[in-house]
Amino acid sequence: MAVQHEASVPQAARQQTQQEYEQVVSPGGISYLEGGHPGAPPLLFLHGIGGAARMFRGQIDHFGADYRALAWDMPGYGHSAPLPLVSMDTLAVALAGFIEELGLHRPVLVGHSLGGMMVQQLLARAPHAARAVVLAQTSAAFGSRDPAWQAEFLSARLGPLDAGHSMAGLAEALVAEMAGPGADPAGMALARDCLAHTPDSTYRDSVMAMPGFDCWDALARVAVPALVLAGTLDAAAPARGMERMAARIPGAHYVLLEGVGHLAHLEQPGAFNAAVRQFLRGLPDDPAPHG
Repeated sequence: MAVQHEASVPQAARQQTQQEYEQVVSPGGISYLEGGHPGAPPLLFLHGIGGAARMFRGQIDHFGADYRALAWDMPGYGHSAPLPLVSMDTLAVALAGFIEELGLHRPVLVGHSLGGMMVQQLLARAPHAARAVVLAQTSAAFGSRDPAWQAEFLSARLGPLDAGHSMAGLAEALVAEMAGPGADPAGMALARDCLAHTPDSTYRDSVMAMPGFDCWDALARVAVPALVLAGTLDAAAPARGMERMAARIPGAHYVLLEGVGHLAHLEQPGAFNAAVRQFLRGLPDDPAPHG
């Protein structure tokens, strides 16, 4: 395992224009953002609970010069059709179908939080489905196996909705809990807006998909290059747990971003992009043609 620590130094974002990416709904009912050249190697960003494809507009702009950069709206989010039944397995199946539908041959998958869990679930089913993976601020298993802990977790996440609060009303407090004190204000405004526009039912389904998730044993069988990305201030996916994940994955790179909470790509996009780009630069060429 290669270990790397990085300070989260804010960097000026490149100017972006609407012409650099567009939002599309696939025939399969998944909405997504896309930028870059269609013939370039595919790079797919996957958001977590309460997120959206538009959370990654900065990354699509940044990486679009070299990649076919995309970000999906998870089923039930944005303009994507919901699944009849939401579980980690059905989400992984939906992800595999989306990759096939768009002809993304062995994409690099960047999964944040729940998106990172989906990536692990997909690799457990199809070890060579990706060229490489970035597991950003995620977990290999759903917390503790203790039923009391799980009940407390679900109550904390869903209790406010049960009490009659809406996602729009909860967004500000939830983002404040997740982010570090030096977070980019524009990124935090985007995070609040995405959470506020998440349907209550979709948020519930996403939370309820996590109990029972456990890919810990599958980490040792990950057969593609992996970057495990953590934040020093992340309480949702603590750095110590992510470092253990990286140690379990053969040849994984581990990067710890200083002063970052749970939303690195929005809190400190310059540091997040730099860590991902350095990882991508070290990837071996993919000999197969890109779709």
